Amino acid sequence: MKRIIWIIAFLSLLTGVIVSPADVFAQQPGAYHFGFKKSVNGQLPSIDKEGFKGIVTKHGALFLGDTSKRELFLTFDNGYENGFTIKILDVLKDKRAPAAFFVTGHYVKDQPELIKRMALEGHIVGNHSWSHPDMSQLSEGQIKTELDKVKDQVLLLTGQKEMQYLRPPRGIFNERVLAASKQFGYTNVFWSVAYKDWDVNAQKGSQFAYNQVMKQLHPGAIILLHSVSKDNTEALGSIIDEARRQGYEFKSLDELRVSG
Repeated sequence: MKRIIWIIAFLSLLTGVIVSPADVFAQQPGAYHFGFKKSVNGQLPSIDKEGFKGIVTKHGALFLGDTSKRELFLTFDNGYENGFTIKILDVLKDKRAPAAFFVTGHYVKDQPELIKRMALEGHIVGNHSWSHPDMSQLSEGQIKTELDKVKDQVLLLTGQKEMQYLRPPRGIFNERVLAASKQFGYTNVFWSVAYKDWDVNAQKGSQFAYNQVMKQLHPGAIILLHSVSKDNTEALGSIIDEARRQGYEFKSLDELRVSG
């Protein structure tokens, strides 16, 4: 034990980063990478066989909305800007569709005007952490620092005093991440519709994006899109139009939180 504490002290001195024994011993195995059984032919998706349903339910994390209602929830992950968010916001404004944007510290620093526009146009600005780490490897104190830095910077830009939604980077989490973030006032938001849209070197066209989203659509869907994708940016208007033609409504996560 004394040897471990000495090593920790030496590393803190060497790196300039203060690391406590509590931080080290808080690291826990058993992290999960969020995944789900996709919706096919209208059948609802599930996390029944993923091994983490118990802790997701226990800590009130969102994966689905009310599956008895034809409601959809658009969410975007914004780690960095690739030139498409303005068009995404234009489409959402034109279609009068609300969304949630989960932003990192890099995005907040690099794109303050887009953050302001998101808030001004009534969208939710959610937390995606400051430095996009694997949060399962952080202590509670480190998690709080990651989240507070984003929240404080968004407050300075928008006046938004509350930040209630978190999407763990890369969908990696464990029970400590869910418990700690809940304690800090966050609802974790996962997803029930997604496809590999984040690889900017593997874009396959707007029709591909449209097909990938529409074939998974189901009541209560929380849709994950990445703002770096040219494909889903170009498909977004058509996705909204066709979903509405099928009788779906686009709702804010705030409405899901209240009704749920």
